[in-house]
Amino acid sequence: MSAPGWPPLVELRQYTLHPGRRDELIALFDATLIEPQERVEMRVCGQFRDLDDPDRFVWLRGYPSADADERGAALDAFYGGPTWATHAAAANATMIDSDDVFLLSPVSDDEPFAGVDEHPGFGSDVSKTLFEAVVWPLAAPPDGDLRQWIANDLRPELSRLASAPVAVFGSADAPNTFPALPVREGEPVLVWLVRFDDETSHGSYLERLQESRRWQTEVEPRLRGRLRAEPQRLRLAPTSRSRLR
Repeated sequence: MSAPGWPPLVELRQYTLHPGRRDELIALFDATLIEPQERVEMRVCGQFRDLDDPDRFVWLRGYPSADADERGAALDAFYGGPTWATHAAAANATMIDSDDVFLLSPVSDDEPFAGVDEHPGFGSDVSKTLFEAVVWPLAAPPDGDLRQWIANDLRPELSRLASAPVAVFGSADAPNTFPALPVREGEPVLVWLVRFDDETSHGSYLERLQESRRWQTEVEPRLRGRLRAEPQRLRLAPTSRSRLR
């Protein structure tokens, strides 16, 4: 899966882990679980430590087709295959909950920074890059008008304030065809992902958001009018083998 850009289906997966076991899961994941998934046509786009919760692991997995049945077949091939049979017990032993999953699709065809062709090698330095992911729970699925406003107005303004690339996703119109792995169906969301060089750059961006009259009086209120709950903001640090870094 070397084509640039985001896959048409993307999972945002958040795992709650037993205290103190995140590095254990990351070591297992980065060493043994990336390439076997990609051999069955899935794309491990990025995996992260949550900087504000030492027991949360977050990752993004993509699929080369918007066809939900093809997604189900890829998942069946991996979770029914030898790699997961070997490592499932060790991986699951680190987890309290792995069901916090949204199935997403890119809002537009030109979403940035997901076209990296290869994962960093084993023993690569950990990047200082920080990604902010914000999950906005919507009262209704994002319709065409909302997606157009996001692509033409919200994302450019957000990118300008961040001085950084921004990728935006909405809930995918696709059923969960692999029920062994639950997905939060019936909970529409908008998710954006922003890349920063370091924590200082991210902090400066948050200050600019607070100081931007347009953001505070026009853009964010329009989005908040669509919400059913408060957004979730994640500060994410890539693991050493994350494509997104």
